[in-house]
Amino acid sequence: MDRAAQNDLSGTVATGAPEQTRAIGRALGTVAEPGSMICLVGPLGAGKTELAKGVAEGLGIRSIVNSPTFVLMNEHAGRLRLFHIDAYRLDDPDEARAAGLFDERQADGVSVVEWADRLDGWLPGLDGGDDRTIRWRARGPSHARLAAALVA
Repeated sequence: MDRAAQNDLSGTVATGAPEQTRAIGRALGTVAEPGSMICLVGPLGAGKTELAKGVAEGLGIRSIVNSPTFVLMNEHAGRLRLFHIDAYRLDDPDEARAAGLFDERQADGVSVVEWADRLDGWLPGLDGGDDRTIRWRARGPSHARLAAALVA
């Protein structure tokens, strides 16, 4: 087994209500470290923004967190800065680069990317999932804490 495969962890978490999805996000935000990136994929109404709100709560963010669909990215101050990105309106990954959605500031914060599948080829490989099943994959040792929060 190669080193990259040894560092990949994966699993699923079932959630039956928005509050449960938010609690999962809160657990992730509590253990997130600088440079963590959480990529969210799923249809409209799957709970991407609820999970992002939970991450914000786990980071101690007190400002209102809503989907940044029309502005592409919102920043929020907390224990770590949250970069909440929504790629829904992007036609291809080059638009994200042209819009400056990813830069060196994110190394010191946590990025949550909604509609991450629209950035295919620019972000780590992504798997889809059912509406209320969260299928996750933590890549590399720096995301092991996030994986541990999901299986706790």
